[in-house]
Amino acid sequence: MRLTTKGRYAVTAMLDLAIHGQAKPVSLNDISSRQGISLSYLEQLFAKLRRCELVSSVRGPGGGYRLSRAESEISIAQVVDAVNESMDATRCQGKGDCQEGDQCLTHHLWQSLSEQIHAFLDDISIHDLVSRQEIRDVAKRQDERAQEKVEVDSLISLTSA
Repeated sequence: MRLTTKGRYAVTAMLDLAIHGQAKPVSLNDISSRQGISLSYLEQLFAKLRRCELVSSVRGPGGGYRLSRAESEISIAQVVDAVNESMDATRCQGKGDCQEGDQCLTHHLWQSLSEQIHAFLDDISIHDLVSRQEIRDVAKRQDERAQEKVEVDSLISLTSA
């Protein structure tokens, strides 16, 4: 079983949105800057998250994205599922044709593991994660770095003009 970049980035972006979206919508550009995820990749992910009604978009000045429901109502499994990320530990994508068209000896073991992983992630909400102090500490550090970058970029702009 491996969770690819798509699933990891979707969860990361949703956590960022939950942390920073309390007062106003969050732009994908802001998430991109804080998390180091390309803007075009975020656009693709958020299109899928919006289709699954996990986020909603706000147009116009000050627009961006918001969670479409309470943090406690969105599980990590829902986020991963929304971006079509498989949590399948079998080598046959659960089809049972792992060994020359038939099930291999360990098919049911890996299938059970996949189900356990999905259940584990389904039991963890966005709220559970953003409530953790270590996640808040990381978010604070990212915010400080982003602010420092803005200040440096402003100084560079002033001296270049």
